[in-house]
Amino acid sequence: MSERSSSPELGPAHSPVREPGRQRALRAARQALRVLAVELGTPTEPGTPLLGTVRSRWLRRLPYVVAFGFAVSLLPTTINVLRNDYGLSGTLTGGLATAQTVPLLLAVTRPLQAWWVIFAADVLGAVALLGADGVAGRAWPWPPMTIVGYLALMLALSLRERRRTLTAVWLTTGVAGLLSGMFTPDGSNSTWVLLFVLTGVMLMMGATLRERGDAQRKLIEQETISEAERAHRTLLEERARIARELHDVVAHHMSVITVQAASAPYRLSGIPREAEDEFGAIAATARESLAEMRRLLGVLRSEETEQHSGPEKTPQPGIGMLPKLVEGTVRAGVPVELALPEEPVALEPAVDLSAYRIVQEALANVVRHAPGARTRVSVTVTADGARLTVLVVNSAPSAPSAPLETTGTGHGLIGMRERVRLVDGSLDTGPLPDGGFRVAARLPLSPPPSAASSLSAKDSHSV
Repeated sequence: MSERSSSPELGPAHSPVREPGRQRALRAARQALRVLAVELGTPTEPGTPLLGTVRSRWLRRLPYVVAFGFAVSLLPTTINVLRNDYGLSGTLTGGLATAQTVPLLLAVTRPLQAWWVIFAADVLGAVALLGADGVAGRAWPWPPMTIVGYLALMLALSLRERRRTLTAVWLTTGVAGLLSGMFTPDGSNSTWVLLFVLTGVMLMMGATLRERGDAQRKLIEQETISEAERAHRTLLEERARIARELHDVVAHHMSVITVQAASAPYRLSGIPREAEDEFGAIAATARESLAEMRRLLGVLRSEETEQHSGPEKTPQPGIGMLPKLVEGTVRAGVPVELALPEEPVALEPAVDLSAYRIVQEALANVVRHAPGARTRVSVTVTADGARLTVLVVNSAPSAPSAPLETTGTGHGLIGMRERVRLVDGSLDTGPLPDGGFRVAARLPLSPPPSAASSLSAKDSHSV
């Protein structure tokens, strides 16, 4: 009675505990198999050749050459070993050898699909060798040529697929080898552990090489993006610099307009009342425009200038200050010859400033990159009197000396182009056959009024 009564008590107490545990185990196993099937059935970039993105044509062809070499060498070797050493029939030997080696050519573009074919052929080959007469004393389930071909396939696979897929392939290989251990023929040498270990090593090495290559490519892409952003930032900084200088020029003209309009009723007698009101409106509009321009372009001033030193009060330079600039460059160790027009040239402030800045940037580049090079600066007016030509030519340094800077910030040439564009001119720069450098700018003596005003507005909004 006691035994009969105790069993119903134990059954309900233990069955609820065992059943959920089995369900969890089955659910985990199904999920693992589902993940394994997805990873083994979803190739990465099918059809894309290995090393297909490299620039060298020879490196792009290398995977095809290696795959062809393995296939050509392993096919006759596999046929010979299976037929003569293991004693398999000729038809079966040819089919297995072809299925185990020829798909290596497919591994160049579709390594995961090639693995399915070769892995299935290797398993069928192991099953076929169970009934062969020459298995005793030889490797089983993976003969030596099978191991070599499989490792070559693992290298191609690791260079293409992600780590989860490689892990699934490695585990599948281990499970197949572990199951084969239950049917090992007597006297044979088991090789499934050797293949399992070598496969893991090969997959790890290939994955490491692939990830390192991916990291280098991403680094190069990031450097390219950074270089583009740096060039864009340099352009904006140079535009801001030009806009700050242009602000002083435009502010001077606006101030003159304001003063002339406001003082016109006092300077000119007999002006009608309507004209006085019109002059007053012009003066008020000019003052409002000047104040608005200063507010918009005030953001272009550096924080230190605005908070500590106040507005810049130094007059803007022009070609009349080039002798002083050349004198300072000569003191820096660069022999410079200067040629200016014999007669004074009346230049617009924007053209005068642009010409000076172009010479200044060109001489600064000579000091930085070609110290000691003989340099000639020429400022002339064209025969038709419509354009100003600024030419700065330096030769190669007479004595070999290391440049003060091997890489530039990019401000020099970008600044020259922006200043030339400001006044609707043209710029030509480039190296000379003797190792020197040439900067040639052609600036109109009277730039279109719309050019300076439109650029000023564009620069203030872009910055």
